[in-house]
Amino acid sequence: MRVNAQAPSQGSWCVVKPGTPIQQLLKNINYVCSKINCDILSNASACYSSLNLYNLASVSMNLYYQSQGRQFSTCDFGGSGLISVTDPSCGCCKYEFHK
Repeated sequence: MRVNAQAPSQGSWCVVKPGTPIQQLLKNINYVCSKINCDILSNASACYSSLNLYNLASVSMNLYYQSQGRQFSTCDFGGSGLISVTDPSCGCCKYEFHK
């Protein structure tokens, strides 16, 4: 019996590392939104929550990570980013993913 040595390709998303200070979250959001369109963070979107800066920062950081070709270096954000291989989407807020 021959076993396929290649694993199926999986997704990866950029999210905030737990324990990241609020100042860094805001810095990350501001950086990303100065580089790419952040309409998904508007208060009319499913991903908006003024009470959850961790989610807003994760969504924005992932947008940047995906737009830059999912390079590990584009999820660093001063050491506050973390690569997830589990889709962090929740409820109506779908995290972007590019193959």
